[in-house]
Amino acid sequence: MTVPAMDKYRVARDNAWQWSREFGWVKKLSLSLGMACLVGLLAQARIPLPWTPVPITGQTFGVLLAAVLLGQWWSGISMAMYVVLGVAGVPWFNGGTGGLSAIAGPTGGYLIGFVLAALFLGYVVDRYAKARSFRNLFILMFFADFVLVFGPGLLQLHLWSNIAGKGAIAFPALLAMGLIPFIPGEIIKLITAASAAWALSSKKDSLAKRE
Repeated sequence: MTVPAMDKYRVARDNAWQWSREFGWVKKLSLSLGMACLVGLLAQARIPLPWTPVPITGQTFGVLLAAVLLGQWWSGISMAMYVVLGVAGVPWFNGGTGGLSAIAGPTGGYLIGFVLAALFLGYVVDRYAKARSFRNLFILMFFADFVLVFGPGLLQLHLWSNIAGKGAIAFPALLAMGLIPFIPGEIIKLITAASAAWALSSKKDSLAKRE
């Protein structure tokens, strides 16, 4: 009997997903570094906005995809590598920047949020196979993005404004600088990331927990 093409795809996808159990820590670390590099590359897809120091970038797409593909701990390690190596001087933050000033600057909170979002999303998809449907992935990614990334981002932006001597930012102005302009692009990235993660991720319960 001929195996339908869709069934072949599902078998191949589930077999590929076995990397999460069979790869050693060196290969997993290499994959984590690779995803960190992807986020660094997407950070250079940058659109500055004249009224805010926070540019539009493609970073969150890479962060959310890494969380699903790498799982909780390795995606968290991947995003921690991205932040730590960037602070150490690797110029892969937005605009080809790096160093401690980047984490202490107006966009530093978003960088911390990348780690939080990866840990949360990776934890859920690792443990619950039903979370890997497109609808559930979109909902989870929406929360991870707009709460765990933009939450720390807005807080850091507010603190930076005070420390930099620019004065306190009123809440509506803060949203206009750090959230509202990004919503359309984030929705597009969420749909794209959820679609890619749904297509690539295994639906097998036996793979729900990765160490």
